[in-house]
Amino acid sequence: MLFHNPLILVFVPLVIAGVFLLAWKGRRHSAIKFSSGELLAGLKGSFKVWASKYAFLLRALSLALFVVALARPQSPLQETEIIKEGIDIVLVIDVSTSMRAEDFELQGQRMNRLAVVKDVVRDFINSRNSDRIGLIAFAARPYTVCPLTLDYNWLQENLDRVEIGIIEDTTAIGSALAAALNRLKDTNAKSKIIILLTDGVNNAGKISPLTAAEAAKALGVRVYTIGAGTRDLAPYPFKDPFGNTVYRNVKIEIDEDTLRKIAAVTGGIFYRAVDTASLRTIYHDIDRLEKTAVSQKGFLEYKELFPLFLVPALILLLFEIVLSNTVFRKLP
Repeated sequence: MLFHNPLILVFVPLVIAGVFLLAWKGRRHSAIKFSSGELLAGLKGSFKVWASKYAFLLRALSLALFVVALARPQSPLQETEIIKEGIDIVLVIDVSTSMRAEDFELQGQRMNRLAVVKDVVRDFINSRNSDRIGLIAFAARPYTVCPLTLDYNWLQENLDRVEIGIIEDTTAIGSALAAALNRLKDTNAKSKIIILLTDGVNNAGKISPLTAAEAAKALGVRVYTIGAGTRDLAPYPFKDPFGNTVYRNVKIEIDEDTLRKIAAVTGGIFYRAVDTASLRTIYHDIDRLEKTAVSQKGFLEYKELFPLFLVPALILLLFEIVLSNTVFRKLP
């Protein structure tokens, strides 16, 4: 048996003590005074007289049962096993100028790669419920947008602020991986992963991507790599001399070979996202693959037992009141 409000039980001994104190004070003065007790010396006390002295015990027991009922005793009806998922995830997103290419669509409209990636990442974050997630944006250098957190609303707010141009251009994949590893190396999570998305080739930074991959392997961090962008020419916005936006079809190279090696070294998987649908599928697959079950016992349904204490308390209280005003009634 469990109690919903167990702290209320501390009043049980206080209530009983209070009833005993009141009963003791009530006996200090006789209702009828005699000049001498010799006339009553030979009389023997009957059961009625004896019982009337201890009628207060009925009230003490009644009040104690009332307090127990207030504590809401409960009995678990069904034991269930609650499964919780919990891993540490760092999302690494390329924000170099090549992410302005508009070869993806969102709600039927052509959008640049970063806008679509942010929309898909929002859905990925919403699909998790007990994972710590961090966010790193990178171009020529990495930038920690949000450290590992369970506050998904705050994470989403930081994601909204990620824009192309917040970091100087070029692509430092190795440095971005190293920054993500720095966030994961001291955590106690059993499973740690990095989801790296880029649309370019490593051409900046002092750490090579494969060196960072070896470090990830040593730390037990799995890296999923995503190459984002069409395999053909992509429409890229430019400004003409009059300030108008015009588009030119450009070829943006993605170093698939390096991304494959990073994933292979760390035990992850390389994906290629050529449109919005494939990008959503990729994050959905990673979400499905990366589940670390943590089981614990719990009770979801309870049966309320307070009537078992409340009903007897009412009966005893009523019984005590009736006796006190009839059989045990004292003359003033």
